[in-house]
Amino acid sequence: MKNLREVAQVIRSKNSSPMKLTLDIIFKDAEVFEEVRRRDLLTPEVVAGAYRIPPEEIEKVLYFEPARAVKIGMRRQVRSGSPGDSDVYGAQQHAPLLTLELDL
Repeated sequence: MKNLREVAQVIRSKNSSPMKLTLDIIFKDAEVFEEVRRRDLLTPEVVAGAYRIPPEEIEKVLYFEPARAVKIGMRRQVRSGSPGDSDVYGAQQHAPLLTLELDL
């Protein structure tokens, strides 16, 4: 098992709309990226488990080979800028991925 932080160069989040987030994971090397993609280690179920939300909240998991990246689209739990929102830009929403363990 390896922590995602060990194999990723970048783990970040941002708003893609007031009710949606995009999570980006850029891997350090192509071999690890290929293994994660080949073995489908970042499924909606895995990501949802990290966030403790239903898998239906994860709208897409897209592998982008030229950048060794995975893009994940998910619904925000609180609308950006509304009462109760603690991160209006969605820039801190990647935190649950920082403790994610992958079977590598």
